[in-house]
Amino acid sequence: MLAEPLSATVSSLIRADGRPVEWVVASGYVPYAQAVAEMEARVAAIAAGEAGERVWLLEHPPLYTAGVSARDEDLLDAGRFPVHRTGRGGQFTYHGPGQRVAYVMLDLNARGRDVRGFVRGLEAWLIGTLAEFGVEAGVRDGRVGVWVEQRGPGWSREDKIAAIGVKVRKWVSFHGISLNIEPDLSHFDGIVPCGIAEHGVTSLLDLGVIAGLDEADAALKASFAKVFGPIA
Repeated sequence: MLAEPLSATVSSLIRADGRPVEWVVASGYVPYAQAVAEMEARVAAIAAGEAGERVWLLEHPPLYTAGVSARDEDLLDAGRFPVHRTGRGGQFTYHGPGQRVAYVMLDLNARGRDVRGFVRGLEAWLIGTLAEFGVEAGVRDGRVGVWVEQRGPGWSREDKIAAIGVKVRKWVSFHGISLNIEPDLSHFDGIVPCGIAEHGVTSLLDLGVIAGLDEADAALKASFAKVFGPIA
């Protein structure tokens, strides 16, 4: 069984002062190096008290990223797409068209200074988003991300539908989550996603849910507000 939704664990993640989070949706594909540079600048400004919190939604061109725990042997096809080494937590993951990436730059000084609780909040956000489409999802002990269970006559399996990889600097978060809406799932074949070889990867489209980025963004926005508070 997948774990239950995590709404009971995240109440401290809402700011006491009620200050809203800026919600930004990029158009077109954003190069990964550009995104990281913009995140770094924004995080520094938030930490210095010179800017407010931001959630930045975007798509990347096809690429692989390697977190701080990535193992070289989990990169199965190094020449397939560009590979970016990054300071976020986690291992290898794929980003590309049809996948919504959300970079989450929140001031955890105002949200409980609890990194584990913050990650559970990200999980709850994604679980709530998927519930908007009638998809039951959950988390698993020992596995990062959000998972769904698929069943057929005589078989069942658990597939990953959303990834989480974060970094915290001076109690300001960055990097974030990725949700598979309708990516080319064969693009994940060049890596062992998050170092977990015994499970697969799925998407809303693979589950039979027809939704575009706009619909996914609306669901992400509604679920985010329930976990982290108001959005500007």
